[in-house]
Amino acid sequence: MWEIIAANKRKSIILFSGMALCLVLLGYFIGAAIEPEHGGISGLFLALGIWAFLSIVSYFSGDKILLTVSGARKVTHDLHPQLFNVVEEMKIAANLPAMPDVYIIDEPAPNAFAIGIKPEKCAVAVTAGLLSRLNRDELQGVIAHEISHILNRDVQFMTFAGIMLGSIVLVSEIFLRWMWFAPGAGRRYRSRSSSKFGGDHWMIVVGAIALAILGPIFARLLYFAISRKREYLADASAVRLTRYPEGLASALEKIALSDVQLQTANKVTAPMYIVNPLTGKKAGLTGLTSTHPPIHERIMILRTMTRGADYLDYQRAFSKMKGKPTMIIPTSGLKQSKGIQIREGSIDKTAPADEKDAVRKAFDLMRAMNGYAFLVCACGLKIKLPPDFDKPELLCPRCGRTNHVPTAELAAVGAAAGVLTGVGGGETLEPAPAPRNDEAPLEYVRKGKGWETYFCSCGKRMQISPAFCATHMSCTTCGRITKIIDHTTQ
Repeated sequence: MWEIIAANKRKSIILFSGMALCLVLLGYFIGAAIEPEHGGISGLFLALGIWAFLSIVSYFSGDKILLTVSGARKVTHDLHPQLFNVVEEMKIAANLPAMPDVYIIDEPAPNAFAIGIKPEKCAVAVTAGLLSRLNRDELQGVIAHEISHILNRDVQFMTFAGIMLGSIVLVSEIFLRWMWFAPGAGRRYRSRSSSKFGGDHWMIVVGAIALAILGPIFARLLYFAISRKREYLADASAVRLTRYPEGLASALEKIALSDVQLQTANKVTAPMYIVNPLTGKKAGLTGLTSTHPPIHERIMILRTMTRGADYLDYQRAFSKMKGKPTMIIPTSGLKQSKGIQIREGSIDKTAPADEKDAVRKAFDLMRAMNGYAFLVCACGLKIKLPPDFDKPELLCPRCGRTNHVPTAELAAVGAAAGVLTGVGGGETLEPAPAPRNDEAPLEYVRKGKGWETYFCSCGKRMQISPAFCATHMSCTTCGRITKIIDHTTQ
């Protein structure tokens, strides 16, 4: 694995150097065009200063900014145990030094991304729509792909490459807008060209304009080339971690076929996702201007892997898809191949039956994230209560039965909607007190297999997700243990 990271880094540094050269030349020519005598050096340092400033901001708070912009909320194990278990499994398989933070994006569209400059401080974010559509094997494939980005240092490199690209675009935009809108800019150039600087200055001006137009295009092509290759490598690493290519292939297929648009995605965050959320069904028509390889090619490669789940098997499948020997895995990585066998798929009963079921599960998860409580009537109807619901009783709209509503508990936690999930993009509540579990355990009988809500004796609202399969839950506020009893066993 370390040989793959080193080879990946060497090739990426070459492309990164090309972007840096573009930024230096752009700054120098723009500075010389504005002030011929000493402006070249000043422009060069100004361009590098912009890049340094953006890099510092990104290093210290870039992950928080991107998570907030994406509408991601940090969640706890209680909200979605299966997601946490899968992330922990992949963290162990990849030998990461620390457990990534887990975030859920309040969106019904299926997608996911990873963030973090260092493996010691990283995060994985998935949408509610992804969790509602994928079974365990598919979810494991997606998480393994994102963990691979962290392991291969893709997140770190693409962050700084993106900053370099942003700096080039910013410097170019400022210069071109100044040329167009600044009063008398053209007259100043003409007067300088006709005086002591002669015709040489016009050549510098033309060169600066050409670089301002072509520089961002060249830098984007380099950035896209880096990004596409790293997606292939992340797929290969994910298969090696899960030993099940079909899991990731099926997940990519479901994400690509979804008609739901990711509302929080933009041009800045789109390259981070496992599937470009801005292309939709046109993802298969991508080319030089795409941050992701064509989705149908990625799926085809994964489904061609029938002999094994190692780097060599992925390389063979990649060359077969391309129709000619094409290296995507570094030679040093191929030498690491150990003949990893493909495992059998697992049976997961939590996978949605159809699209309607998937949408319903997605919206239930989004309601749970936003502080809704789930009251299950004796007739089986699940009633969703908003955090500000203040009535002591509620009539079931199906059977007319009167259901008691724990309004005191709802009021206690209503002001902190999302006490289990965080209060906003990238924010979390204060740490809970140290748990105490010396009291006799409570009991709660589940009425179905969907989302349910019960309250601890301390008033803490506890959410039980459809994926919950343990025998008890511990309150993070008081430490009280509650036995969770399946109604089918009574």
